[in-house]
Amino acid sequence: MGNDFRVTGSLVQAYTVCPRQAWLASRKICPDEDNVYLALGRLIDQQSYEREKKEIRLGHLCLDLVRRGKKQLVVGEVKKSSRAREAAKLQLAFYLHELAAMGIEAEGELLFPEERRKERVILDEAMSQQVAEIKASITALVSEEKPPPPDKKRRCSKCAYVELCWA
Repeated sequence: MGNDFRVTGSLVQAYTVCPRQAWLASRKICPDEDNVYLALGRLIDQQSYEREKKEIRLGHLCLDLVRRGKKQLVVGEVKKSSRAREAAKLQLAFYLHELAAMGIEAEGELLFPEERRKERVILDEAMSQQVAEIKASITALVSEEKPPPPDKKRRCSKCAYVELCWA
C-alpha cells in the first residue's frame, strides 16, 4: 500500500470479524453488491434515526450519526444486529480515538434498531490502547502482498466476500 494509506472504521470492523475481509477491502475489492445482508444493513441504516445528522464525513472518518448530548458530542454507529457487537464496539472506539486525536471529545452509542437496543461506549485508556494495536495490525496486514488464507467460520455463509474465499 502507498504512504497515503489510512485505517478506517470499516477496516477496523472488518479486521475484527475477518482479517481476509479487511485485506480485500483495503485493496478496494468490492463485496457482492447484491448480497441480501449488505442491502438489508444499508436499508436499516437509511431508515433508522431519521431526525439525526447522518453519515458525517470528517477526513478519513465516516460517522453514521452525530448528535449533541447533554454534556458532549455523541457519535452513533448503526448496526443490523448485535451479532458482531465486539467488532462494532471496536469500530466505534476507533472513531472516538481518532476524534480525540483531533481534539474532539465525544462518547459513543452502538445502535441496534431492529433489536430496539443501544449501548453506550466510552473511550478509556485500555480501549484506546486496543485501538492503537488494531491500527498497527491492520497497517501490517495491508502491507502484505497476498491476503491471509480463508478461515471457515459460521458467518462466512452471510459474508458478501464469500465468493472470493470459497468459490
